[in-house]
Amino acid sequence: MCRLSQFSCESALAVTMPLNHSAQKVLGISTPINTDGPKPVDIKLTAKLTDFMRPYGVFESDDELAHRMDVLNKVNLLVREWIRDVSRKKNNIPESKIDSFGGMVCTFGSYRLGVHTKGADIDTLCVAPRHVERTDFFSSFIELLKEQSEVKDLRAVEEAYVPVIKMSFDGIELDMLFARLALPTIPEDIDLRDETLLKNLDQKCVRSLNGCRVTDEILHLVPNVDNFRMTLRAIKLWAKKKGIYSNSLGFLGGVSWAMLVARVCQLYPNADPSTLLHKFFVFLCQWEWPKPVLLKELSMENKLNFTVWDPRINPQDRFHLMPVITPAYPCQNSTFNVTQSTRQIMMEEFQEGLKVTTDIIEQGESADWSPLFEPSNFFQKYKHYIVLICAAQEESSFLEWHGFVESKIRILVGTLERNPFIKIAHVTPESFGPSNESDGQFICKWFIGLSFNKIENQNVDLTFDIQTFTNTIYKHALHIKLYKEDMTVEIRHVKRKSLGMFVPSEVLARGAKPRPKKIVPHSSTGNLQRLSQDQPKSLVHSQSDSSLVPATIEGTAGAPCAASKPLNGEITVEEQEPVTSEKKEKDKRNEVIVIEDDMEPVKRPCDDISENGPPTKKLKPAPQMDTPMDESLQSPSSARKRDSSPPSCDTPVKRCKSVEEAQESGSPMHTEQSSHSPMVKRDSGDCAAPRPLETLDEAKEPMQVDKGSCIPVLAAGKTIEKVA
Repeated sequence: MCRLSQFSCESALAVTMPLNHSAQKVLGISTPINTDGPKPVDIKLTAKLTDFMRPYGVFESDDELAHRMDVLNKVNLLVREWIRDVSRKKNNIPESKIDSFGGMVCTFGSYRLGVHTKGADIDTLCVAPRHVERTDFFSSFIELLKEQSEVKDLRAVEEAYVPVIKMSFDGIELDMLFARLALPTIPEDIDLRDETLLKNLDQKCVRSLNGCRVTDEILHLVPNVDNFRMTLRAIKLWAKKKGIYSNSLGFLGGVSWAMLVARVCQLYPNADPSTLLHKFFVFLCQWEWPKPVLLKELSMENKLNFTVWDPRINPQDRFHLMPVITPAYPCQNSTFNVTQSTRQIMMEEFQEGLKVTTDIIEQGESADWSPLFEPSNFFQKYKHYIVLICAAQEESSFLEWHGFVESKIRILVGTLERNPFIKIAHVTPESFGPSNESDGQFICKWFIGLSFNKIENQNVDLTFDIQTFTNTIYKHALHIKLYKEDMTVEIRHVKRKSLGMFVPSEVLARGAKPRPKKIVPHSSTGNLQRLSQDQPKSLVHSQSDSSLVPATIEGTAGAPCAASKPLNGEITVEEQEPVTSEKKEKDKRNEVIVIEDDMEPVKRPCDDISENGPPTKKLKPAPQMDTPMDESLQSPSSARKRDSSPPSCDTPVKRCKSVEEAQESGSPMHTEQSSHSPMVKRDSGDCAAPRPLETLDEAKEPMQVDKGSCIPVLAAGKTIEKVA
């Protein structure tokens, strides 16, 4: 089903994939919910949906489709030529038998499903006979590709979980996998869905074949391919608009969305795409996660002893949050990257999608589909953001570095999620290039929105987590021999008001909704005068989740990103201390990523300690919450007590300033703690006797901070000491 003659998925499926109307065969693990056909209003709504999606490039023209077929034919000829060359060198057989070995290029993914968009890449698989090895694919075949004038941006990722060659062939992006079958020759009419082909294959070949096998199985399990395609096009456009289309970042990828749409098609086999779109949100909002979504019954047999998804046998499978199981053996969970944050974000979008589509269905022919596809308001949604920046000096280095760093972002998100004070860590799949000329040409930025649990007077220190992640990036890159001297990665904290230094203004305004006007209640003259007298003459911080500890964070390209320096929840303009060069240098040395509560502490009668004095209570960290996570995502930073240092760090890390520095800078980290803070342990009496805070040894070398970054730079030759 995947041979070259089926590169034209539109025409091939029209012949090979019947609509199954006559037989009405029951597909899936249950009987359909409704078998009614579309009503006239449904057909009109589908036509309006199709017209609405056209400007977004979800349909390709005939010329563009023909160009893709031409590219695939050229690549297929190259593969056959390469297999003949390898056969001559290895087997010394007559030239007349060289062509009998065969070999082919198969397609899978969105192109094979018939739902690819303009400019989308094509997922391909090189199928070779048993005497052609993977080492040949990543050596002699790459050399052959380098000789082709149409090939640009050629790069191999041989150490990946699924090894791949990436390239641009005559303007079309291609991802090519390799599978070596245990056959002497490759027949032209081979059906890769046959499980016997998996015998005597290694894990990498099985994973490479899995893409084609799953795609073909999905197409055989839907009752109406055309309706399936149109609905999937709409869902993919919707998911990209909402920023929840990315498997590597913990959302859902293309195959997961395809299987969810296929399941809805099984439940409503004769429904039109407009109805299927509405039922899609109904299905997902009512589904009882983590119950798995299946397109067919799971086989209890495991004849070839491959690892399959089975929570009864594999303990790690029990912690998957939104399992969507692939229909081809060996069955796997396509959504194993989903985290608590990404599931909550997607569920909110499902609820909103259900509300909008319900309104559209009720409006009938006069309905407008645009509200469903409104872009996400990600940059308006949070007050605090983490910016992950990767850069390189050379284009070839940047292409490898960009993909490597992106594949590790979910580890950072998982680390942030395990922080008990962080409610949501929301990463957007959209990345951004240089914002100005001084950024350099090869730079990429990702953003993570942070929402905090509302705990009064609680500081959140992210320095260790951030340092650990960056060290992990560099160590892994060195281990796989990817790292080059021009590759850099840094992480910064910015507030929403400072995002303009990193993101274009039109992107920041995307999805923004007008804020409702505040209604001021009528008050008497006396009340107004009393309010004006009580109003402090200062700039008060908004009572948000939390705010940044006083620090000056360098923006991109050296532009300063001024962070406020609150004291007890406010900044008094008249009392601001003049900033000297010595103080700037001192602040930089003590700079850490700490986020503190904005709310002003409530003073008790027994709190007779001076506000300017040192703290009198020693805070204990909150107990670590046991959050079930995939073991592969666990990080050393999951424990609250830091008994060891980040890799390759050997100098003392100070998590707080000394008492003298606290008195000089007025940091809120060392002001009086509120009695109502849940993190302060109180005795049974009216007021416990104060205990002096253990101070740091001032003779120790302070933590250094690299200019332009809020990540501590640890000097060499020092050991790491634990700070209480």
